[in-house]
Amino acid sequence: MLLIAAPETVSPGRRRGHSAGNDFWITAYMGANRYDPGAAPPPQDGSLYPMAFLVEQDAGCVAPAHFHQANQFQVVVAGEGRLGTHDVVPVAVHFAGAWSPYGPLVAGGAGLHYFTLRNGWDPGARYMEADRALLRSVSGRRHREAVAAPRPVSDGLIDTVPLCEACLPDSDDGLVARRYVLPAGARATGADPVLGNGQYWVVIGGSMLRDRTELAPRACVFLSPDEPAFTAVAGAGGLEVLSLQFPRSTLGRTAADTTAAGTLAA
Repeated sequence: MLLIAAPETVSPGRRRGHSAGNDFWITAYMGANRYDPGAAPPPQDGSLYPMAFLVEQDAGCVAPAHFHQANQFQVVVAGEGRLGTHDVVPVAVHFAGAWSPYGPLVAGGAGLHYFTLRNGWDPGARYMEADRALLRSVSGRRHREAVAAPRPVSDGLIDTVPLCEACLPDSDDGLVARRYVLPAGARATGADPVLGNGQYWVVIGGSMLRDRTELAPRACVFLSPDEPAFTAVAGAGGLEVLSLQFPRSTLGRTAADTTAAGTLAA
């Protein structure tokens, strides 16, 4: 399975959301979510399910500390704010394992815009104040979270020197978060998807060529583990792109129905 979502295609679906006393904008890229339930119905068996959306928090908006039942990456693409104790601006990368509390996520005066990228269905945020007890029913749970230091969007991509750098250290279970900066026409091949459990590519700057299509900034690609390694090709203006792969390990469901009690949010 290889999915591509371009900003010009998904932007008509941008809509207003509200959760935990805050307002924000949300644009669905892949899969269903609370604010866009019309996509393909999510599985209930823990199988692979690409779920991607762009959140635009209003200035001063605060998402309280919470957790999800699915692994997820978050990529800050505009604005500024704080995630827990970390200052975040473009382009910061955050990984949170399933059932790992994190936050709060606080938008600064310019707001905070970020992608949320998951490889499994998640019904929405469970806030620590209300749902802390739910964590106790998850067998084998361990907290797993990492925040990469922000890297400014590159300038002058056309004649740049090819670069591949790790945003987060590669792990033995397949977790990968890499940044590629490529001059016009250059290529870069990512990690073998079979080593992980789903892989996203997010265009940050320039453009990426795919099947005679030029993918602009904020375009997303998802690959399932049975796909061949993905090769990014830089367009005429060069390319800056993130490659984010989920670890193979998964956690079982809670003893209770995981879609039950809990405040749902994006």
